[in-house]
Amino acid sequence: MQPHAKILAVATATPPHRFPQELTRDTAREVFAGRLRDFDRLSPVFTNAGIEARHSCVPIDWYKKPRGWTDRNAVYLESAVAVLETATRTALERAGLDTGAVDAIVAVSSTGIATPSLDALLMQRLGLRPDVQRLPVFGLGCAGGVLGLARAANWAASMPDRTVLFLVVELCGLSFRHGDLSKANVVATALFGDGAAAVLLRADPPEAGGRPTRGRSSGDLGRVVGWAEHTWPDTLDIMGWRVEDDGLGVIFSQSIPRLVRERFGPVVDSFLDRQGLSRRRLAGSLCHPGGAKVLEALEEVLAPATGGLDDARSVLRDYGNMSAATVLFVLERRIAGGARGPHLMTALGPGFTAALALLEL
Repeated sequence: MQPHAKILAVATATPPHRFPQELTRDTAREVFAGRLRDFDRLSPVFTNAGIEARHSCVPIDWYKKPRGWTDRNAVYLESAVAVLETATRTALERAGLDTGAVDAIVAVSSTGIATPSLDALLMQRLGLRPDVQRLPVFGLGCAGGVLGLARAANWAASMPDRTVLFLVVELCGLSFRHGDLSKANVVATALFGDGAAAVLLRADPPEAGGRPTRGRSSGDLGRVVGWAEHTWPDTLDIMGWRVEDDGLGVIFSQSIPRLVRERFGPVVDSFLDRQGLSRRRLAGSLCHPGGAKVLEALEEVLAPATGGLDDARSVLRDYGNMSAATVLFVLERRIAGGARGPHLMTALGPGFTAALALLEL
């Protein structure tokens, strides 16, 4: 039986610029002035989003001018590697490891293009060993935090006693397009923030593998014990990016909260049943807080396993929607708060796909 990957450390990081929601709203009004007649009608989304502030890799004035692909992606490459370095160094310090301990990297991002990939750029920057194995993953969107963790845990379990570094970075603010006068662009402006996370994973060798006790040291924060995904047919237009001349145009449907209420529950129950659990036996949930309305729908569907949704709301409030990175901010906050027991980790992403993982904290 394959051992479970244990979590050695979780660390998050944000770029240097922080915008209160009022500044974001007022800047958007300035940018769209005279061009988007419906802005005042749409502007309550900034108040209703449940967000007080978010971080950005560029100062607020950057958004006031049209930007093309070349400009955006140059910022992405520079900023993504910088914030990943911060998260990685913090995770290594928390785990008591040096850079030579990293044996493999899984790197998730969907907000820019990097070839060589971000993991290769980070290897160069940190001076990692030349034999480190790499797996860059693109296109998972908001589901990438859960599915990427699952891939990293599976990799760690397949090579016990080796350390896997899971990375995720999303610079969602770079998707703001000066010339896009759509409602979706306004909503994205009210929601999106930038952030990154690093998780260190390792599985015990078979002869040492055993269930962790509740009184764990900082070197064993929990274990990833199961994962799954479910992609609904004929839902490709629910969420994703449109590739435009001046950047990535956001796609998300107003139907997402309804889809959560109508279709997510049976997927959750089927996954938990395969793990020998039910919602009533969960200690809590680790949810990607895509937005206030999605969180309301999740609270209904996941009841009574709603412990942890307050952490999701507080992450949304403090950082906005950072796509794939967000759920790992929730995980970090939940662990710091002393949570224990089985937790369901969830996110929804392009496909339209439900990402699920079971963590024993």
